[in-house]
Amino acid sequence: MAAWQWGVEALVAGLFLVVCFGLCLVIRRRLISRHGGTFELAYRARDVVAGRGWVLGIGRYSGEELEWFRIFSVSPRPRHVWHRKTMEYAGRREPAGIETMSLYPDHVVVSCTTPTGGVELAMSQPSLTGFQSWLEAGPPGAEIH
Repeated sequence: MAAWQWGVEALVAGLFLVVCFGLCLVIRRRLISRHGGTFELAYRARDVVAGRGWVLGIGRYSGEELEWFRIFSVSPRPRHVWHRKTMEYAGRREPAGIETMSLYPDHVVVSCTTPTGGVELAMSQPSLTGFQSWLEAGPPGAEIH
């Protein structure tokens, strides 16, 4: 077999893998959002360098929990889960500096406190309204923070 034929086969195999990965991402997103309650939610995974460390993802309300899924992952499980009882809204701010390029244009940065420390999330203004309502609307008899 000629060298150019190996190259063509490798290119076709690579293209096939890219298409399969894209298809897996689409199917996963559909499965995550089939029950509703999903929205674009960025999570600041690292805060060592100012304005950096943001990872784009999808947030989903699941009863008393907020689940966060990475956008470019094929895992069906959430990467992070926050419980309503242990999460408290601390404030919001507009993205600054390099954050404006890392986040979606209409997103605001939300600071929350949890027992394990501070958490920064970025979401749209309508999603923030829903998030605040979700935090405040615990079931009857639940502790309110």
